[in-house]
Amino acid sequence: MGDERKSLGKAGEDLAERYLKRRGYAVVERNYRCPLGEIDLIALDKRAVVFVEVKTRRVDTSGAPLEAVNAAKQRRLKRVALHYLTRHRLHDRDVQFDVVGISLGSTPPAVCHVRHAFDFSEP
Repeated sequence: MGDERKSLGKAGEDLAERYLKRRGYAVVERNYRCPLGEIDLIALDKRAVVFVEVKTRRVDTSGAPLEAVNAAKQRRLKRVALHYLTRHRLHDRDVQFDVVGISLGSTPPAVCHVRHAFDFSEP
């Protein structure tokens, strides 16, 4: 990944983490990696383990940030989430997938948080 894309992603993740913390989420992992892929943020919200995909854009010319989480991306996120749940023995917890879209083209940056963006049991 190029330095510019990496710094854009980090800036978006920083904003998303602060946003989620202000809403009561406890962020427990950032950039969780395993052989199956990566999840940007993992948080706890009450009894739920929340897997958060952050999509950051400087401008909306390449589509809204949330449009980038297509079916293939969702399948990858579910596999990584299962790896995390197994590794940390958290199968007794509720699971939630959120998507946070960050648009840096406005001041202040626009944040769009979609709770329960997709379900763990969907194919």
